[in-house]
Amino acid sequence: MTERFDGHVVLVTGSATGIGEATALRFASEGAAVACLDVHVKENEATAEAVAALGVDALALTCDVRSRAAQEQAFATVVEQWGRIDTLVTSAGIYVGGPLTEIPAERWDDIVAVNLTGVLTSNSLAAPTMAAQGRGSIINISSMAAKTSWPESAEYSATKSGVIGITRSAAMELGPSGITVNAVCPGNTLTAMVKEVANEVGERLGMTGAEWLDMRAADTAVRRLADPAEIAGVIAFLASDDARYLTGQAIEVDGGIILT
Repeated sequence: MTERFDGHVVLVTGSATGIGEATALRFASEGAAVACLDVHVKENEATAEAVAALGVDALALTCDVRSRAAQEQAFATVVEQWGRIDTLVTSAGIYVGGPLTEIPAERWDDIVAVNLTGVLTSNSLAAPTMAAQGRGSIINISSMAAKTSWPESAEYSATKSGVIGITRSAAMELGPSGITVNAVCPGNTLTAMVKEVANEVGERLGMTGAEWLDMRAADTAVRRLADPAEIAGVIAFLASDDARYLTGQAIEVDGGIILT
């Protein structure tokens, strides 16, 4: 049976853990070669090994998305290896939060460098290769925090809102070249990062991390949090032929938390 992404090359940033890892494995399970880019070397190599174990080609490339030079080198290596990039998934991201009056300049600079500038750089580097092919898909990982927000999360919400802005502009600019650009806005997903956030925020609120996660689950329409594989499934759809007429969208995959 032909797999949906046979012959495709997929590049995933932030592939070491969480949604990025699940995304790399989802594309591999459907036949794609996957380039795994992350700053966390051991975890990223483990992801690439798991990808290869599914019977497809894999690359593990150490890459800090804050560095344009590092991204340029990684993207060039992927094109040198396989000659193309069919799908880009920008999953690299960090979370920090705290009172609005206590945001250090260096913390702001760092989250912007990873969550916003890093995404812009990835999009700009993938575009020429995809345009030369006449086809491609870019899926930027934003957040439900781009569409709603809470106290003490201004910098995170700002960067994730910016990802939607990049997505919409890139969709308009790259559409004539056969490239679709969409954003996925996950709700709280059971990743290591979200569990760390739960512990930090929960402590400020006088509760345990587990209690905070239960509270967030209760906020959703479906009364549970997401598994990373569920986010990866939506990402794979956006890269598929079924989504070729869908571009410039910011799709909430949040269990209905925005509704509630």
